Amino acid sequence: MPSKDKTDFQTQKQYFHRQRSCLFKLFIGLPLLVIMCILVEWSNMGNDNKKNIPPSFLSQHLTGLHNSSTSDDSAGSQSLRSFFQSEFGISLQSYYMLQEAVYWPGPHRPITHLSMSTSPENTKFTIQNLKESYQTGEELFVMVHAKDFNNNSKDYGGDFFQAKLFWSKSKASVFGDVVDLLNGSYSVRFLLPWVGEAQVAVRLIHSSEAVQVLKHHRDTDSDRVYYNGYYEAPGPNKTRLNEVVECNVKWDKNGLESLGTKNCCCEYSDPRTRETWRCKKPKSLPCSALVYHSMGSYRNRLTKEEKALMEETNKGIKGDENIIKILHSPGNKTIEKCRPGLHTPVPAGFFLDDVWTSFVCNISHFTPQTTTKCLKDKHIYMMGDSTMRQWFEFFVKTIPTLKQMNLHVQYNAGPLMAVDVENNIDLHWRAHGFPLRTFKTAVASLHYISNEIDDLAGGPHTIIMLNLGPHFTTYPLDFFTLRVLRIRKALLALLQRAPDTTVIIKTVNTGYKDVFGSDWYSLQLDRVLRWAFQDVGVYILDVWQMTACHYSKENIHPGPIIIKNEIDVLLSFICPK
Repeated sequence: MPSKDKTDFQTQKQYFHRQRSCLFKLFIGLPLLVIMCILVEWSNMGNDNKKNIPPSFLSQHLTGLHNSSTSDDSAGSQSLRSFFQSEFGISLQSYYMLQEAVYWPGPHRPITHLSMSTSPENTKFTIQNLKESYQTGEELFVMVHAKDFNNNSKDYGGDFFQAKLFWSKSKASVFGDVVDLLNGSYSVRFLLPWVGEAQVAVRLIHSSEAVQVLKHHRDTDSDRVYYNGYYEAPGPNKTRLNEVVECNVKWDKNGLESLGTKNCCCEYSDPRTRETWRCKKPKSLPCSALVYHSMGSYRNRLTKEEKALMEETNKGIKGDENIIKILHSPGNKTIEKCRPGLHTPVPAGFFLDDVWTSFVCNISHFTPQTTTKCLKDKHIYMMGDSTMRQWFEFFVKTIPTLKQMNLHVQYNAGPLMAVDVENNIDLHWRAHGFPLRTFKTAVASLHYISNEIDDLAGGPHTIIMLNLGPHFTTYPLDFFTLRVLRIRKALLALLQRAPDTTVIIKTVNTGYKDVFGSDWYSLQLDRVLRWAFQDVGVYILDVWQMTACHYSKENIHPGPIIIKNEIDVLLSFICPK
């Protein structure tokens, strides 16, 4: 994963400081959504080609809005800090950290032909200072040298590589930490965690040029995934009138404004989240007649050249095939007891014989009996997408006395519920609300996560598990960041009124490789999630590294082996030893 150039970031930070006074004049009185749009748009400034905020962007948001003023720079700076602290519980410095986390370098020249992009065939990796043998706990370094299709060395960064150390016979693997040196070379660090043998594998997920394609379409083409709204109302002679129209997030940029303007649409604003879902007005039915929601379809607007760049996706890189020999080290590192707020290192753990050993905290491996014992007397609320629903399905399948109720809803969207009367366990799963790629489901069943959290009392018997990611890959980062910050605010309030509530955030996992759901999009969302919840006092369960390094076929829905290991980490958070 590329690291941010410190000089560029310092320049960006100085720009923020110079602008805070005049920008505060704009912020006072603006709706929260507008403020977030402006702020996260600044995240593009790390790229020299996008250092200035487009005037049209600000004018779209500021027309007709009331502006207050302040003449004192220090007063404006202090007030802006107070605003962030009061509204979201974060400091401006923390917000700068988000800009650094999502920054991604790109080409410093126009790309006029596919041959100028990174070639997976010509790019090679070499093991640095290979020794005859290593001991567990030592580190191994690999250098990746990117070349284009003309076999010329690249002199800029931005390629998206993933790397792992593995040994197939022992079903062992560990995630590698990739650092972009910003000159066409990439350093990869591996920890050597198991005794035996290992080899290096590096994959080019996307070239730096393909990443620019993904960026461009996220910034201009967010409506390439759209949804259906189903309107129904009583008709003559006891019939039902039906209309199906296009729906999407209300946003005035990133292509989402194409749904229409002024009186084009029916708008459904949530009073608590202040988010708005909108649908094209049906021809004959009122806006109040919206009953169902479903996935609509995809629009692939890639040009011929962009398609060619995206075809060079997820390709293996050739390099040293030397076998690394790893011997036992006499020293044993103590792993601490699981608790909220622990840092997630790279690597976060490793697989050996298909069993995950964590470097975050001491995890146990649970049987159906110990799983039941751990969850006894617990109210469990799962909120998110289908990868979270996999956990619900695991528990229903694993705990013999846990019986799923038939709530007569569309299964993929939920809500779902299972009950174990004998052990006083109730288990709930609910989708995260709009936007949601799903089959036809009742709109009334789709609730925003932050609202659900606000309606929970919490307490020592309450466990909340949530995730966000796959359904947000095509949307701008500012929209996703706002959604996450709302959830963060709701969790802070919950933990204030019920501090003994257990909260677990599941990170995004790998699996997507196309323009509608690339791993690069997922990685950006994952960084926002980690940033938002790192200081909230919750557990962060890293599944990114687990899904990226395991040998099983890549899938946004991980297979049973990975799910079982995710559950072991989850239960170790709930019942630490």
